[in-house]
Amino acid sequence: MKTYEFVYVDGKQKLRGFVAEPEKIKKDTAVILIVHMWSGRSDFVLEKAKDMAKEGYIGFAIDMFGDAVIGQSVEENTQLIQPFMQDRKLMQNRIQAAFNAIKQIENADINNVLAMGYCFGGLCVQDLARVNDLVKGIISIHGLMIKADNISQGEFFAKVLLLHGADDPMVSDENWLDLRTELNNAKCDWQKHDFGGVMHAFTNPLANDESMGTVYNENADQRSDKLILDFIGECLNKYER
Repeated sequence: MKTYEFVYVDGKQKLRGFVAEPEKIKKDTAVILIVHMWSGRSDFVLEKAKDMAKEGYIGFAIDMFGDAVIGQSVEENTQLIQPFMQDRKLMQNRIQAAFNAIKQIENADINNVLAMGYCFGGLCVQDLARVNDLVKGIISIHGLMIKADNISQGEFFAKVLLLHGADDPMVSDENWLDLRTELNNAKCDWQKHDFGGVMHAFTNPLANDESMGTVYNENADQRSDKLILDFIGECLNKYER
């Protein structure tokens, strides 16, 4: 496959994405946007982009923070996401900038785009679905679920897949009920899969902090991979690879 760093901008902010393309790429190839966790555009999402390329898609690991910065501690990670948590318009504009940048990727099909995100990135792709009526589907993997206070509720445009640890301490029952109400109000085609006994960050092999509620779970990780590929195939059912 072909991989390369891809520089794009949101206003004056330079962003450093990572693109992985299939070995035998075709014109108008579907794109899977991948949004990182609160630590930044780490190797974790670069590998996910490569996984998408192996499946015949263009994997585009985006950069939410700028200059591909990566936090080195809980404190730094918290500081990195804080501006976006406090200003959801900033979050929405930043991920929209990545979506718009797809036009600059040769052979990418802007009409066949999905977005998947992990933890903080899960919330980001939820917001993309709230403001973008072109994205085919979004996949939130152990994503935060917090209402966007800057837009009307019930404006989801894409199909939605939520992969969630039933014991995730970072998503309250109220958070989920609010999101479910919003999805239903939007008459959205959505599905949610709860993994019993599973906590936050269950796809990250480095997650091993029970006190924080972030613990890797191999079964949930493998099951989520299958669900993700099935969902992508469903969203692109009229798309020929």
